[in-house]
Amino acid sequence: MRKIINSTYVSLDGDSEKLDQWSFDYWSDDLERYAHKLLFAADALLMGRDTYVNFEPAWSQRAGADAFADRMNSIDKYVVSSTLTGGDWGRTTVIPQDAAVEAVTTLKEQPGGDILMYGFGPVAKTLLTHGLLDEVHFWVHPVIAGGGTLAADGFRHRLSHAHTEVLDTGVVVLTYIPTPAPL
Repeated sequence: MRKIINSTYVSLDGDSEKLDQWSFDYWSDDLERYAHKLLFAADALLMGRDTYVNFEPAWSQRAGADAFADRMNSIDKYVVSSTLTGGDWGRTTVIPQDAAVEAVTTLKEQPGGDILMYGFGPVAKTLLTHGLLDEVHFWVHPVIAGGGTLAADGFRHRLSHAHTEVLDTGVVVLTYIPTPAPL
């Protein structure tokens, strides 16, 4: 069975949305190596509508820039949305929001590599709640961004520590595995 791996950048105060304001200061060869490892172990991306709407123009314009950009543009994409009906970014399949759990369960059962998911929004929370998310990689950046958003809606779920990797710019990647134990 394929694994779904969530990869989320987060500031010390829990901001996971305004990445353009603080994350680029911490980019390095070490960080790129780790991101490359995750992306190239996957053969599909899974995302919510907001991530798709932000990623599509950003990555499309980088086509041909490097192997990472080419992989982002060529990999199969699955977008969970209640408003999108199609996608213009390579091989994109839209999954209706009300069918997400069933569709993602089926997707996990298909042969293939990992399924990578960027950002920790409503889709990630739904998958975690239904036991479909296998790993969560929080890339904790040593910055207080001034706008914690990760669990602003009160979402709670217990996780078990699996691995820690400290990168050369001070970013710490904390890998967790969801646990079925209630809070």
